[in-house]
Amino acid sequence: MGMNDELKDWMQIWFERLIIRFDRIDSYLEKMAIKEKLLEGEKLLDNQDVCQMLNVSKRTLQRYRSSGELPYQMIYHKTFYKESDVEAFIKANFAKGEDEDTDNNSEDTEDKTEEPDGN
Repeated sequence: MGMNDELKDWMQIWFERLIIRFDRIDSYLEKMAIKEKLLEGEKLLDNQDVCQMLNVSKRTLQRYRSSGELPYQMIYHKTFYKESDVEAFIKANFAKGEDEDTDNNSEDTEDKTEEPDGN
């Protein structure tokens, strides 16, 4: 019976140590989530981050918000953007730019082919 009590005590001590370590890890992860600014598991970007990513001014960013082109969230009176929303905005705007470039290139090609016919 004495061995069983010693084993129980030893196991109790180790389980308490494990719980303390799990609590530390949990606390650390919470701090990391706050540091990374996560919303529903998704990274949030602030105005400065998005301005740098898009290479635009704060006023241009405000226009994107006001026009509804770029979704945002207000958290404690601060503006944040979901990373996926910013990525979608970039893809949509790059796609527009590529379409315009393609249209311009085809017009340039047409102009060049018309010049010899006009002579």
